[in-house]
Amino acid sequence: MNIFLILAFLFFIGSVSGWVLELFFRRFFSRANPERKWINPGFCTGPYLPLYGNGLCLLYLISTLERLHWIADPAWNRALLFVCMAFAMTAIEYIAGIGCLKLAKVRLWDYSDEWGNIQGIICPKFSLAWAALGALYYFLIHPRILGALQWLSENLAFSFVIGLFFGVFLIDVAHSANIVVKLKRFADENDVIVRYEAVKEHLRKKKAEARAKYHFFRPFHTELPLAEHLKEMIDSFEKLKHH
Repeated sequence: MNIFLILAFLFFIGSVSGWVLELFFRRFFSRANPERKWINPGFCTGPYLPLYGNGLCLLYLISTLERLHWIADPAWNRALLFVCMAFAMTAIEYIAGIGCLKLAKVRLWDYSDEWGNIQGIICPKFSLAWAALGALYYFLIHPRILGALQWLSENLAFSFVIGLFFGVFLIDVAHSANIVVKLKRFADENDVIVRYEAVKEHLRKKKAEARAKYHFFRPFHTELPLAEHLKEMIDSFEKLKHH
């Protein structure tokens, strides 16, 4: 089967599954959500997280390297595999975070309170979590992924659904990028870094105070211009440090 179709299928599964995982993590475990509200996670508005989609593609590709037997002992060979998975996932997280921070002056997430963090984008705690997730993937998910790929090879008509997903996803990315452009404009004008999730939370609270309907899949939808809300929050944003 074409490797492009395999990776497209894995991106589809990973993006949707990652969104569900983050949805429940933020609802029940995240310290950033003490009110235990349902929060639509991530950059896009739809039910998918591209970081997890790319991550699943990498985990699949790294798992196929096990046959190279870098270390003779199978246990240590797998341990090295999990370290590679943790490094790869951390690298994806850092590239996505630093790219948005430097190019758009928008912080998608904030690990500043975590020990050993680097620029508030990655930290040892979540790198360890990625290693655990890699092990979970290897033992519980990878065999099922292989089964799913076998099923896909026998049901190639499903590729239409994958194509439909990417069509919706690309439209969503364009819409979300337009929001980020507005955030960047405000950040440039006021010399600050905008916290993406904080803005969404601010808009949710404003909706609650006004007893207005909150759109779970349109968290930036508001009657007032977005810039007006950003002005209310300006004191909570990071000031840019000039060297």
